[in-house]
Amino acid sequence: MKKINFFAELKRRNVYKVAVAYIVGGWALSEGISQVFPVFDVSNALIRLIVILIIAGLPFALVLAWMFEITPEGIKRTATADAMPALAKPKKYLWLYIVIIGSAVSIGLFFLGRYSARNSAGATGASPLQLPQKSIAVLPFDNLSRDPDNAFFTEGVQDEILTRLAKVADLKVIARTSTQHFKSAPDDLQQIAKQLGVTNILEGTVQKAGDQVRVNVQLINAMTDAHLWAETYDRKLTDIFAVESEIAKTIAETLQAKLTGAEKSSIAKAPTANPEAYELYLKGRFFWNKRTGDDLRKSIEYLKQAIAKDPGYALAYAALADSYGLLRFYGGASPAESVVPAQAAAKKALELDDSLAEAHASLGLIATEELEVNRAVNELERAIQLNPNYATAHHWLGLALATLRQSDRSIGELKRALELDPLSMIINADLSIIYLYARRYDAAEAQARKTLEIDSRSFVAHYYLGAALQLTGRLKEAIPEFQKAVELNNDPYSIAMLAQVYARNGQTDEARKLLAHLNEMAKSAEVPEYALAIAYTSLGEKERAIEALEHSFAGGNKSYLFLLPGDPFLDDLRGDPRFEALVQKITRGK
Repeated sequence: MKKINFFAELKRRNVYKVAVAYIVGGWALSEGISQVFPVFDVSNALIRLIVILIIAGLPFALVLAWMFEITPEGIKRTATADAMPALAKPKKYLWLYIVIIGSAVSIGLFFLGRYSARNSAGATGASPLQLPQKSIAVLPFDNLSRDPDNAFFTEGVQDEILTRLAKVADLKVIARTSTQHFKSAPDDLQQIAKQLGVTNILEGTVQKAGDQVRVNVQLINAMTDAHLWAETYDRKLTDIFAVESEIAKTIAETLQAKLTGAEKSSIAKAPTANPEAYELYLKGRFFWNKRTGDDLRKSIEYLKQAIAKDPGYALAYAALADSYGLLRFYGGASPAESVVPAQAAAKKALELDDSLAEAHASLGLIATEELEVNRAVNELERAIQLNPNYATAHHWLGLALATLRQSDRSIGELKRALELDPLSMIINADLSIIYLYARRYDAAEAQARKTLEIDSRSFVAHYYLGAALQLTGRLKEAIPEFQKAVELNNDPYSIAMLAQVYARNGQTDEARKLLAHLNEMAKSAEVPEYALAIAYTSLGEKERAIEALEHSFAGGNKSYLFLLPGDPFLDDLRGDPRFEALVQKITRGK
C-alpha cells in the first residue's frame, strides 16, 4: 500500500511530467549545442562538460519537482500549494507546453547548426564528413641542399615523419604515393586538401651539409589557411630521428589526436644508431619507390649495404623484403629469386622487431601468393593493427580476402586503402579487378577508367578496362585495350588476355600465334602457367588449361594463382571435378 501511495504521490506532484519534460528538453538542447557551438570554435571539451551537466541535473530536477509546485503566485512548497484554492493552481497541461516550446527552440538550434556547418563547408568546398579534422597530408619537402643527390635524404625525412604519424590510430594520414603528386608549397592548398581528403597539410624544407641538417616545417589548416604550428631544427645528422619524432609528436598533439603509450613509444623509436646505415636505407627506399626492375635491383643493393653497416637494422630488412617481393612483378624474377629472399628478410625483420607493420604486410603478401591465405590474412590484420594508416596492408588484405570469396569485405579494404592513398595507381587499378571478381562489371569499368585518368600509360589499367569491356559483351572495344597493355609492358598476362579475346571474337589464328609466342617465351623467361591456362581455356583446350593450373599449384610458378577461385575468365572450366578440386584447395587457404 505504501508503494502504491508513493507512486500516486509522484504522479500528483508532477514528478513524472517533469522527468519526461527534462529528458526531452535536455536531449534536444544537447543536440542543438553540439551543432551550433562548433561553428563558433567552442572546444569539444566544453561541449562535453555542458552535456554532462545537463545529464547530472536530472536528479536535482526530480527532487525540486517533489518539493515545489509552480502556481500563479510563483514557486511554492508543495504543502503550501496543496492548501491553496484549486482555481489558483496552474493549468493541467502547462508542463506539456513547456516541453513543446523548449523542444522547438532546441530543434531550431539544431537546424541552425546544420545550416551554419553546411555554409561553412560550402565556403571551403567540402563537408566535415569528407574532411575530418584529425587528418593530414605530408607534402614533398624541398631539397635546399647544394648537392641535388641529397634528394633521397629529403624524401627520407618526409617519409619518416609520415611513417611515424601513420602509427597514430586517431589520425588519418595520407600515404606518400599520393602526396608525391604535388610539389612542396603549392599555390592552392585547399584544392589539394580536398583531393586528398584531409584538413591539414604539412610543408617543409631540408638542407644537409656534411653532418649538419636543417629541417623547417609548418603545419597549415588548408581549409582556413591558418598556420597552426611552425618550427626550424638545426641538428647533427645523428639527431635526425629525434627531430622526426618531435615533429610527429607535436603534430599529433596540435591536432588533438589521442596517443596511446605504445604509439608514443613507436613514434620515439630510433631504427638505427648508425647514420651511414640510415643514408643507405634512404637510398634503398628512394629506388624502391620508382617501381622498375632496374631500380628495385639498385634498392636491394643499397639495403644490403645498410644491413652490412648495422646488422640489427630491422627496418632495412623489412624494406629489403618489400624490394624482393616486388621484383617478381616488375623485374621478371623467378619465385626462387624473389619469394625466397623476401620471406627470409621479412622473418629476420620480425626477429629483430615484431612491431614492424611493413614486415608483417610483406609476409602477408608472400603467404597470399603461396596460397597460405588464412596465414596471409592474419599477418595483414596484424600489420593494420600496428599501423592503421598503412594503405598497402589494407590493399593486400583486400586481395587475400578475394581469394576466400569474401567480396564485400575485400572491396571494403580496397576502398579503405584508397581513402589513405587516393592517387595510388595500383590500388585504384586493383579495386577494378576486385569488382570484376565480384561480378560487378560496370563498377569495374568505371574504376579502370578512373585509374587511367591518374595514369594514362598504366598497362594494368588498360588490361582491367579490356577485361571489363569483354565481360559486358563489348569484345571489339576490349581488343584495343589489351593491345595497349601489350604495347606498354609486353608481359605474359597481357599477351594471354589479348590471345583469349581474339579467340572469343573468332580470330582464332591470331590467338594461336600469340599462344605459340607465349610457349616460346617460356623457354627463356618466366611465363606463369596461369597465363597459359587463360589462353588455352578461350581456345576450348580445357584439358591443357587444367593441366597447366595443376602444375602451377603443385610447385610451378604460383603467380596470381590466388585469384583463380573467382576469375570469370576461367568460368568455362567450372564444373570440371579437377578444376573444382583446385578451387577447394586454394580457398581453404592453409
